[in-house]
Amino acid sequence: MPAIQNYLIHLLLAAVLLAVFFKAYTWMTPFDEVLLIRQGNFAAALSLGGALIGFSVTIASALVHTADYREFSAWALGAMVVQMLAYAITTRALNMAKDQIEGNNAAFGGLLGAISISIGAINGACIS
Repeated sequence: MPAIQNYLIHLLLAAVLLAVFFKAYTWMTPFDEVLLIRQGNFAAALSLGGALIGFSVTIASALVHTADYREFSAWALGAMVVQMLAYAITTRALNMAKDQIEGNNAAFGGLLGAISISIGAINGACIS
């Protein structure tokens, strides 16, 4: 396959997977991140931003360490599951994430975002 075609397939696939993750993540959370962010809620922006970065770190690692787009897709879908599980476990362990995010507790949103980035970095390293 020509290099440009390979590049475009991987770029498009990564963008689609990121959009799918965004949709799945915002569906899974008990609050409307996009609405909260539009209202100026910094905690929601930190939490969602960290989740997107964490997932993107894993996608980037998968792009570097996989042989083709099928293998890349499999690793990326696995990473999506790991990020979702990390959110579910974290919010249960910390309790009351909904109230903290809706109340614009930036420290809590930052913590959720940092945990998502950390999980993404570890997950990405595991692919290599």
